Amino acid sequence: MIESREIPSGWAWATIPEMIPSKGVFVDGDWIESKDQDPNGEVRLIQLADIGNGDFRNKSSRFLTLKRANALNCTFLWQNDVLVARMPDPIGRACLFPFNKENSFVTAVDVAIVRLGEKSVIPKYLMYASNNLYIRREIESLQSGTTRKRISRSNLAIIKFPLPPLPEQHRIVAKIAELFSSLDKGIESLTSAQQQLKVYRQAVLKWAFEGKFTNENVKEGELPDGWKVTELKNVTLKAIKVKVKEKDPNAEFIYLDIGGIDNSLNKITTHKIYKWNDAPSRAQQIIEFGDTLFSTVRTYLKNIAIVDKDIYHQQIGSSGFTVIRADKDKLIPKYLFYYSIYDGFIRPLNELQTGTSYPAVRDEDVFSQPINYPTNIPEQHAIVAEIESRLSVSEKIEESIEHSLTQSEALRQSILKKAFEGKLVPQDPNDEPASVLLERIKAERQKQAAEQRNVNSKRKTKNKPSSVGAKC
Repeated sequence: MIESREIPSGWAWATIPEMIPSKGVFVDGDWIESKDQDPNGEVRLIQLADIGNGDFRNKSSRFLTLKRANALNCTFLWQNDVLVARMPDPIGRACLFPFNKENSFVTAVDVAIVRLGEKSVIPKYLMYASNNLYIRREIESLQSGTTRKRISRSNLAIIKFPLPPLPEQHRIVAKIAELFSSLDKGIESLTSAQQQLKVYRQAVLKWAFEGKFTNENVKEGELPDGWKVTELKNVTLKAIKVKVKEKDPNAEFIYLDIGGIDNSLNKITTHKIYKWNDAPSRAQQIIEFGDTLFSTVRTYLKNIAIVDKDIYHQQIGSSGFTVIRADKDKLIPKYLFYYSIYDGFIRPLNELQTGTSYPAVRDEDVFSQPINYPTNIPEQHAIVAEIESRLSVSEKIEESIEHSLTQSEALRQSILKKAFEGKLVPQDPNDEPASVLLERIKAERQKQAAEQRNVNSKRKTKNKPSSVGAKC
């Protein structure tokens, strides 16, 4: 337990309920089902996707009417409410609610709402504390559930936070904000560089498939001599479907599905192993070394990879892929793979997607796309070599950026660690101790409770029927 860690003089350990002022709130969001929602409603439903690590991400787009929200007795969000995610990923992440618009926002049940006051505990302090790695580990240790792990509000309520005096909370929050601002500028530069690399990679592919790597005098909008444009189906072979009934039920096989592809690298990173008697229904296609696996769902995500390991040869792929297999007499597999991740190939397919929940294209849509290529196989090899030479440099830069981003997150946690150990800003012995602050919050809550009991008692007395004597 983190309470065993030492804290500075004047600090105290406190749970969220102990920090809540007399008019504060510590509740779960509301149980709002699909039938309660209305896309034309005026009340927005804030969801887990909106909750970042210290930042409100503003992603959700679900609504309900004010009438329905009132009927469900929803808790409307206030500006500077602390929102804590009770489910991954990661569990316990917290942010401040930024909007100041009355009766316009509610939140989902798996988000806890903590409403504080500037005279009790600073909301931003609690938000930063919740995102501290030590608190996050406490939250993770108290989560429960099998298929969907979450932390209950009762378990969240027993976690103790290191609490400094109120003036020191202000100093800590100001210092963290200053350091995070500098850090965020660095991260912004790194992410901008990542985006530029994506643009560069697509430029490389564009040059390659216009013939500019192997032909010096290519005119804009024209292909070099010896190049051809045809539909993909004319340079590919069909994948064979599995005959499940002919398989030994206890025989094992490797299964590749969309979840096993890293779409930032366009590589297969994981696979699954099944026996045929418990095989997923999508295990339908026999794949071979050199095949390109092209996800037909949400094509813009580019879940695309080449089968580049011998262990996957003659194994099984999901029907969620179009298996693009090169006719090697016409096209080498790597040329085909790089063409499949080229925006010039992807964009038309994005326009052909149908469906709302799972927008997808058909195999026929993929195989009907045009591909331009040199008919000379050695030239195809030369183009692939040029692509890989340039992309390998890009990948090394990408790795360096990823390393720097990882270091940035480690530095962020280092700042939070120092803050909640009392090492980020100096202590002032003249500050009122946090224990006195907690006692005052407790006294105010008790006073409010007593006043409420008195009001309830008077109501009962007023509503009690008077006794009437019986007539003789």
